[in-house]
Amino acid sequence: MRRYDKITPDGAKDKLFEQCEVRREVLSALSLLFEGRAYREVITPGFEFYDVFDSSSNNYFPQENMYKLTDLKGRMLVARPDSTVPIARVVATRLRGHSLPIRLYYSQDVYRMVSGSNGRSGEIMQAGVELIGSSSAKSDLEVLSLAAEALKCCRIADFRIEIGHIGIYKYLINSLNCSDEQREAIRSCIESKNYAALGDLLKEFDSPAAKALGQLPRMFGGAEVFEEAAELFRDFEDGELDEILKYLEFVYSSLQRCGLESKLMVDFGLVNQADYYTGIIFHGYIKGAGEPVVSGGRYDGLIKDFGENLPATGFGINVDLITAALLQSGLYNAEKKKVLVFCEAEAVSSAFSYINALSQSGVAAEFCTFDTLEETESYAVSVGADKICVVTADDVRMITVGGKADE
Repeated sequence: MRRYDKITPDGAKDKLFEQCEVRREVLSALSLLFEGRAYREVITPGFEFYDVFDSSSNNYFPQENMYKLTDLKGRMLVARPDSTVPIARVVATRLRGHSLPIRLYYSQDVYRMVSGSNGRSGEIMQAGVELIGSSSAKSDLEVLSLAAEALKCCRIADFRIEIGHIGIYKYLINSLNCSDEQREAIRSCIESKNYAALGDLLKEFDSPAAKALGQLPRMFGGAEVFEEAAELFRDFEDGELDEILKYLEFVYSSLQRCGLESKLMVDFGLVNQADYYTGIIFHGYIKGAGEPVVSGGRYDGLIKDFGENLPATGFGINVDLITAALLQSGLYNAEKKKVLVFCEAEAVSSAFSYINALSQSGVAAEFCTFDTLEETESYAVSVGADKICVVTADDVRMITVGGKADE
């Protein structure tokens, strides 16, 4: 029988050294940003009852993609596959009656079962915000602008935010007399911009809605896309699409005035998690990441599943993708100022006191456990340290590795 004691499961990876340091810095920067914008932290359990994710508004989590286990009473649990749904549960129960709006942020892992061949991680560190209790345009603008600021505070200058509105897709797909299977196939083709397959699926539907759905994945770009959309939607006379289009254009132009002109795109093909979102949706992309590092939007129906009918909007950031991009780009300097502290046996107490002083001044001080200075110097060369602090019963002196004592 094969043993799996020396490898990690599919979708799971060990994180070492610089990966941990950069991720910690990213999380710290995001926490400072969110708290500075009056968001308060919440942490939800790593395990939730399966029922939390088994409702009409969040069936985008197929049960086969969730890690499942049972508790001592035989009840089915899942490893947390998402942060927003548990926070919706918290708002509807623990925070029922709280003054609105409620601003919450989180930094925690989510777990999703993935194929071992696709290279994607099944354990993802997410950080994000949820703005709950406001349906105003200002709340959409706040969350979108905060998403851009979050990328900037992570030292990501080259990014793009794509915005759309799920209401357009929902209006059009609801106009077709199609099965649930056809509906999902159409959505998937729009999301992946599979024009050929989408055309084949829509052939049997001879209607303006089918024609418009076929064009959605092609409609992305700048402000000119709104003119294309207005022309495409002119056959729909009830005015609902016009209202959605006007709102999306308002959000787009408002964000431009906030200094995001060069960072924005409109994409009518944003239809991921269609049953989850209800309004504005958006993705954030950075160089070096093959998938969105930011995903968010408005989800006014979710909290209702837990007994409170509250509007909400928010976003989540894939911290691991941000970390990988920073390491790859060289924006993170892994070199840290470090001093090795060597002491004679009778000077251990003095050495520890000196190490504490160095640490408090921001210098990484490593206590050397070698018995001789020669061994310490050899070790210093192997780890790239250039300074050794030698502590004796009588004094403290600093020497340069391979050189003389510092004056």
